[in-house]
Amino acid sequence: MHTVRGPRAIAPRSFKLAALGICATLGLALASAPALAKTSSTKPTAPKINPNTPVTPGSTYLALGDSVTFGFQEAQVVPAPNYLDASSLLGYPEMLGSELHLTVANAACPGETSSSLINDTSGVFLCENPTSGYRPKFPLHVKYNGSQLDYAVSYLKKHKNVRLVSLMIGANDFFACQATTADHCASLPEQAAVLATVTRNVKTILSTIRNKAHYSGQVAIVNYYSTDYANPVSSGQSQLLNSTVDTAAKPFHVEVADGFGVLQAAAAHSSGGNTCAAGLLTQLSGGGCGIHPSYAGQALLAQALEQAIKLG
Repeated sequence: MHTVRGPRAIAPRSFKLAALGICATLGLALASAPALAKTSSTKPTAPKINPNTPVTPGSTYLALGDSVTFGFQEAQVVPAPNYLDASSLLGYPEMLGSELHLTVANAACPGETSSSLINDTSGVFLCENPTSGYRPKFPLHVKYNGSQLDYAVSYLKKHKNVRLVSLMIGANDFFACQATTADHCASLPEQAAVLATVTRNVKTILSTIRNKAHYSGQVAIVNYYSTDYANPVSSGQSQLLNSTVDTAAKPFHVEVADGFGVLQAAAAHSSGGNTCAAGLLTQLSGGGCGIHPSYAGQALLAQALEQAIKLG
């Protein structure tokens, strides 16, 4: 588990600044007469939580997703990322955890698809692939065997102080389609098939979290950004994926973090909609940008998530 602690601040303001520049004590009551003193063997019951239970300092946050949630950066970023040290790669879960004083379990894996998140032998792309995958070569933020969803179920059953679960998934389903089809997933039937798969898998993921792990607290869907808001095709694809995931997730009592909107506003303010020029994407040594959020972009995703959830 990755625990992040940091100074308390007014969250929206601190996240915006980052984008621009980038327990309980147990008391033992003793009887006044030592001879009559007794120690209770009754274990305290965990408080019951529901989708309206606020996220509070000291509570736990479980993050599920792909490379964006993980905090991945391309190898061409300067300074070069240290993939052998997962703690050096910070995504929005770690930033939110630091801001709100949460214990963070970030189970995300770069290259995860909605299918491989459920079954690590199905729909494998760039996470579990034995030859080119990230997971066989480098550590994740948390260690587990099996699928990300298996880990989530086990974690939620063992940790009763989880107040937030987030999910960001689906982009790699399209990247896998582009990599495995002759027309790079340009046809409408191919795209429709991907969206149908994402819909089915998001429902499976959230149903499992609610009904198998019996988690009743807050769940948040984190929407993807556009890699270029000035390009209507790129923005439209992101919006289509987001709306598909949001619709599939709606029956499971979720909040939606508007990652698309917060980065759009920042890009429009500083660069006329160019996400790269706004400094919201990873900057590559050879020029241009990658497709992953810079620390400024990650900070905005954390801001969007904080704005979407209930805090206590």
